[in-house]
Amino acid sequence: MQKIPMTANGLTRLEDELRRLKGTDRPAVIRAIAEARSHGDLSENAEYHAARERQSFIEGRILELEEIVSTAEVIDPSTLSGDQVKFGAKVKLVDEETDKESAYQIVGMHEADIKQGLLSISSPLAKSLIGKSVGDSVSVPAPGGDRSYEILSVLYS
Repeated sequence: MQKIPMTANGLTRLEDELRRLKGTDRPAVIRAIAEARSHGDLSENAEYHAARERQSFIEGRILELEEIVSTAEVIDPSTLSGDQVKFGAKVKLVDEETDKESAYQIVGMHEADIKQGLLSISSPLAKSLIGKSVGDSVSVPAPGGDRSYEILSVLYS
């Protein structure tokens, strides 16, 4: 079984979601199904069908999370150092065209959230950053054409 790199924070978030699904959401949907079933004819019972659909989603997500959690390999960025970009690095970049600065932490694909600055290790930007150092310039394919970024800083914390 292939290990999936992940930060401790990312693993904690997934474990919290798994606990919530098993402890709160699953019992709630079971109660909703029982309630809808008590209303009689199931063939035209929209509440019943909606609850069954929700149950299917919850069970699928539980299976998915159990698989991810069981194969997670936690990497602690604070134990890493250097000026080369690796998994867990917090990287500050500047767009060479617009001079707009941005900052990202390179994380596992299951914990990525671009709005929070968590960039998936499998994204084109992260792939182009890995192995590069402060001052290096990287080119990243984008829908509107390639974008160039300069690495301003690399931190591990």
